[in-house]
Amino acid sequence: MTQKLPVLVTGGAGYIGSHAVLALVDAGWPVAVIDNLTTGFRFAIPEGVAFYEGDIEDSELLARIFAEQGTKAIMHFAGSIIVPESVENPLKYYHNNTAKSRALMDAAVKAGVPHFIFSSTAATYGIPEVSPVTEDSPKAPINPYGTSKLMTEIMLGDVAKAHPFNYCALRYFNVAGADPQARTGQSTAGATHLIKVAVEAALGKRSHVAVFGTDFDTPDGTGVRDYIHVSDLANAHVLALEALIAQPGRSLTMNCGYGKGFSVLDVLDAVDRVTNRTIERRLEGRRAGDPDSLISDNRRIKATLPWQPRYADLPTIVEHALAWERRLTEIRG
Repeated sequence: MTQKLPVLVTGGAGYIGSHAVLALVDAGWPVAVIDNLTTGFRFAIPEGVAFYEGDIEDSELLARIFAEQGTKAIMHFAGSIIVPESVENPLKYYHNNTAKSRALMDAAVKAGVPHFIFSSTAATYGIPEVSPVTEDSPKAPINPYGTSKLMTEIMLGDVAKAHPFNYCALRYFNVAGADPQARTGQSTAGATHLIKVAVEAALGKRSHVAVFGTDFDTPDGTGVRDYIHVSDLANAHVLALEALIAQPGRSLTMNCGYGKGFSVLDVLDAVDRVTNRTIERRLEGRRAGDPDSLISDNRRIKATLPWQPRYADLPTIVEHALAWERRLTEIRG
């Protein structure tokens, strides 16, 4: 039985972070959250979870949190995630994702916090030559977002060699869906995630869905992606933390996906079926740097952790996203 050490979740009021908080709370871990609420929401944090509004660059605040909470592990979700914005404003991404991660690691090392789980991304692979993508595929990011995350992975590797510190970098593919009990979900206005956009359109919150590119080398010409349910992803973080605690001398880097892909049109068809409506689709040109297909080879995570995805089903992901979108309307109304 793994000892349940106190965990600090950075960005715990955001989309993926808030699901990780729920997964930890549901499994009985002591949890605290730090979030500056620039893209997170106070309502996403469950009652009884210690919340600190502030920035992960604030070394004095971090030292106080570690002391007050007895923090022994960090799950790091805080960061910026919009690829086109990273191209337009690269320094924002190197600041928020790389420099602030460095500050967080520095504070962790000084306080003797030994375990660190990092929210990384398949964007570290750039445009892979082969799909499904393994963890050993070349790392060749094509935008500052992917580079900023890869730089953080490199720092983690170096810190683990120099200090009593181990880490797990989880490279996400396309995260989607919402908590099955509709306790939290994707709440950001103007989100760019396809399933979020599609359920907004189905509920009349958007007039249409743009389909970027119909000439990809895929069966229907639209881009194929590996969509992972956010609650399955959150569960992977809890299992990864158990693995770090069980073997403090070992660090891990693993893909998080289901190992199967759906095209943009597959997703929109699924939303049409679940909602019994027809979303207007507007065909537009490709966006720069979109790969034809990006699918996870997930054999490593399945061999390393006792991870059994529970929601690896496109209609289920859509149903949960839709239920959250309706709940969000109530919260905001």
